[in-house]
Amino acid sequence: MLDIDWKSLPFGYFKTDYNVRCYYRNGKWGELEISSSEYINMHMAATCLHYGQEAFEGMKAYRGKDGKIRIFRWNENAKRMRRSAQGVMMAEVPDEIFREAIFKVIKLNEKFVPPYGLGAALYLRPLLIGSGPEVGVKPATEYMFMVFAGPVGPYFKEGFNPVEMQVISDYDRAAPNGTGHIKVGGNYAASLRPLHRGKQEGFASVIFRNSADRRYIDEAGPANFFAIRGDTYITPDSVSILPSITNMSLRQIAKDMGLKVELRQVAIDELGDFDEVGACGTAAVISPIKRIVDRDTGKVFEYCKDRIAGPYSTKLYVTLRAIQEGAEEDIHGWNTIVE
Repeated sequence: MLDIDWKSLPFGYFKTDYNVRCYYRNGKWGELEISSSEYINMHMAATCLHYGQEAFEGMKAYRGKDGKIRIFRWNENAKRMRRSAQGVMMAEVPDEIFREAIFKVIKLNEKFVPPYGLGAALYLRPLLIGSGPEVGVKPATEYMFMVFAGPVGPYFKEGFNPVEMQVISDYDRAAPNGTGHIKVGGNYAASLRPLHRGKQEGFASVIFRNSADRRYIDEAGPANFFAIRGDTYITPDSVSILPSITNMSLRQIAKDMGLKVELRQVAIDELGDFDEVGACGTAAVISPIKRIVDRDTGKVFEYCKDRIAGPYSTKLYVTLRAIQEGAEEDIHGWNTIVE
């Protein structure tokens, strides 16, 4: 038996028994390899180290009420990783290799999948890097794809309890027509300093404005932003925002609930008009926001009456988690049972 306090897990790295790796060489992908090492050997001139040829995904596997393990919409993660690979000119990972890798990692580390009902999950990190050496600025000819996993708790320490966030304008997360729409490490590197400052100033995360004219909401730190106004679910649409699989799922659930859905530019000036706001993504699922402070103007926007999440945010969260854990009918066929 594992001696793990499942209820108190942070969102962080957790050593498990195995990971899997696959190499692209001579124009083709090889066979999956199983490893128990936490380290990789890499050429010092690998393009991932010098020119940012790197992409990753985040996924969760859940143990259901019935004891079965489910992985949520893995094919969408595979599709998004292919788009990321295209964006920084890496070899694309075929769906069959992606699927085999994530399922093998789950099975090999099955004892680390948290029990049902404790708010924890097994987090999977598929990673694709340029491993071939180049000194000139050009794509590598060799790549490595790997998947590792570990049990995690909520991304924000508050869990599903409302958090405070800060709107900023002196840092940009990504530029239009750049790499903001794909999941590459450079976007996250650009967000580290403002996120660190925001946390020092007492906020769970920061909300980036769009870099073109700073009039619109871009992303909520490492997550997508959404809002509820009346009977409408609203979330930003932009070429510099990463398409969140969680957000895409929430939009469908919102429609199933009878809400209208608007995918459009969302102006900063609208913050005072919303009934509920939140951040959503694989790591956070939904993090309701109780207070937003504009760092430039000092203007404060308050949500979450009595410091509890709004009714629609709560229903969306509960419904999505119930689907992921097999406690509610999966009418859209999003889950795959790991057998």
